[in-house]
Amino acid sequence: MNTELFPKTWQEFINNSGYLPVVINSIERHVDADWSKTESRHNFYEMVYVKKGISMLEIENTKTMLGPNDIIIIKPQKMHTLKVQEGSVCEFIVLYFSFVSGTGAKTPNYPSEIPIEDFINFYTGNHTGSFLKLKVNQKNDIITVLNRIVSENAQEQFGSDFLIHLLILELFVLISRALKLEWERSITDDSSKQKELVRLAEEYIRNYYERDIGLNDISGYVFLSPSYFTRIFKRETGQTPISYLINLRINRAKELLSESHEKASDIALSVGFSSQQRFNETFKKITGMTPIEYRKTKQRNL
Repeated sequence: MNTELFPKTWQEFINNSGYLPVVINSIERHVDADWSKTESRHNFYEMVYVKKGISMLEIENTKTMLGPNDIIIIKPQKMHTLKVQEGSVCEFIVLYFSFVSGTGAKTPNYPSEIPIEDFINFYTGNHTGSFLKLKVNQKNDIITVLNRIVSENAQEQFGSDFLIHLLILELFVLISRALKLEWERSITDDSSKQKELVRLAEEYIRNYYERDIGLNDISGYVFLSPSYFTRIFKRETGQTPISYLINLRINRAKELLSESHEKASDIALSVGFSSQQRFNETFKKITGMTPIEYRKTKQRNL
């Protein structure tokens, strides 16, 4: 697998599944010109939303300018400093959070079912590896939720802990959606990256075709929406992902019908069909004959 495109193995994704984001602390900070944050690193994530002003973030010898409505998420154990630019006055919302194991969290069956933390790791791996940067509109839902989290954390009213938990889940769903949109935009004009994603999707289908997978599973494996993924997959292969999957299943079924004495019903299940009826209908549509007719034809030719 291309480590520049996918910095983590999918086995790691599976092993880390079932984790939920939890806020450790939140701060709303107003600082004057030339203020700087001392060099630091944490065991948790740090999210900085710039409400106003210009500042410079330096993280592991990489500098990036931050302006109004920028959001930065810094990964754990990354040494960083933040300095307000000369003549500027800044306002920040800073959120510290980590991921903890959810009670009764479901272990996924397939690599496409991944937690939010892994999407952050995936996305940042395609950039600096230490942080991700988002540009949002001031009226964006992400900003609304961030402000509500800070407000609830400061007031400490009855039920605040529970409400903050719900808000942080909403926040990361919104961030994940924003990241997916940016990810799709980043590959729009990059044909080599599109080819690599299609190759990885084909590999995923070949590895899991015998299981109950569908378009959402396949497109999720490469972090693309089903519609966008279908377009680039068809452009590269000449067929839709589902057609590719079905043809792979039928070709494998043809091999088993020719080379084994397994029942057609057992073969149907072993190649990923949920019922023999669906298998029979699909097989005849593609080959022009039923599975039993196909087997008899092959046996006569031996």
